Amino acid sequence: MTLPRLLVIMGSGETAPTMKVPHRRVFERLEADGTPATPIMLDTPFGFQENAPILAQTTTKYFSDSVSQDVAVAGLTRTDTGDTAAIESAMTAIRDANWVFAGPGSPTYALRQWQRTDLRQVLGQKLAPTEDGGGGALVFSSAAALTLGCATVPVYEVYKVGMDPWWEQGLDVLAEIGINAAVIPHYDNQEGGNHDTRFCYLGERRLLMLEPDLPDGAFVLGIDEHTGVIMDLDADTAEVVGKGGLTLRRNGASVRVETGDTVSLDVIRSGGTTTPGASPATATTATDAAHSATIDAVAAPAASGPADVSLGATARSLEGAFTAAIAAGDSDAAVAAILDLDAAIVEWSADTLQSDEMDQARRALRSMVVKLGGAAASGLRDERDVLGPVVEAALAARRVAREEQAYAVSDAVRDGLDAAGIEVRDTADGVEWVIRR
Repeated sequence: MTLPRLLVIMGSGETAPTMKVPHRRVFERLEADGTPATPIMLDTPFGFQENAPILAQTTTKYFSDSVSQDVAVAGLTRTDTGDTAAIESAMTAIRDANWVFAGPGSPTYALRQWQRTDLRQVLGQKLAPTEDGGGGALVFSSAAALTLGCATVPVYEVYKVGMDPWWEQGLDVLAEIGINAAVIPHYDNQEGGNHDTRFCYLGERRLLMLEPDLPDGAFVLGIDEHTGVIMDLDADTAEVVGKGGLTLRRNGASVRVETGDTVSLDVIRSGGTTTPGASPATATTATDAAHSATIDAVAAPAASGPADVSLGATARSLEGAFTAAIAAGDSDAAVAAILDLDAAIVEWSADTLQSDEMDQARRALRSMVVKLGGAAASGLRDERDVLGPVVEAALAARRVAREEQAYAVSDAVRDGLDAAGIEVRDTADGVEWVIRR
């Protein structure tokens, strides 16, 4: 049985609802000829974290629940322990797997651990022609995606610690397929709000500092958040999937390939300087005119997409729906918005890189619940609309009792309404009722 050769790079969202379909498609390709998938997750990138076992469990649960795949965990959190038996056991499992996944964490930590193993060769072999024993799928996202190229951005050290930016040597797995690039995920990140966090938290200023130091001929391969590129090495194509796009940046000039577009892998290999094999739908993505794009135009924010492209967008959309429901006095719609946000929080909970948006969504949920309680206390709907049918029915019964001279019954109805806070007034124009405050 011949396995396909697939390299999938994701900018983020590897365990988010947005990436369910791409993950499923990759597994369908692997299993197309009846070969069962043998998936494994490299837990190295987050192996330094105290909650590494929890992150591994959360990730495997995502694949089980959302993709119907039972993913094994390599157990390769460290390679400096001297436990050669455990390390070799993990490496054997990786060699035997036909689907290898790695995601969030620290790229430099992962590289330090992996350099003590032959992981680079193992991964490269899976991308080799099948007649040479290759085949399988590599799915790398976020921090792990950073390690695939010839150079790696040390994100934690630069953005969190404040060290001057530099390139760390990458695994350069991309060299196996003729791509000389540094992969930068989170390319369109906007978490900074009042400061530039594009380009995996580097921002334009620091990326400009780094570009001249790339190895000769290398370029930047940027992947937007909640976006992936599926490279089919047998078909020699690259398809962009998800929310955003892929950017090929060389010396400050950029070429974009948008989601839904498929281009020849030669477009990627050339860093966007050639367009052989581009499909009609994407040929304009890599025209000569694109090469004159100014640095200021790089990675302009994408237009807003559907509410479910991120937890933050979903929360904002549902907050808007909740506010509109409260203003309209529609308690059912307000409750529905709260329940929908609660469901979204659960669905996005596996996405380990959404911590800020998760906190924001939880705050929004609590705020909505508090506002709903306040609205209910002050009368979300007109109380006369709620009580009217009941009161009118009671007054109709009282009127019949009076007509039949059953005054004791009539008085009992009136007294009962009075006890419930409804004052009945007999006037020349008929019976009126008011709610006592």
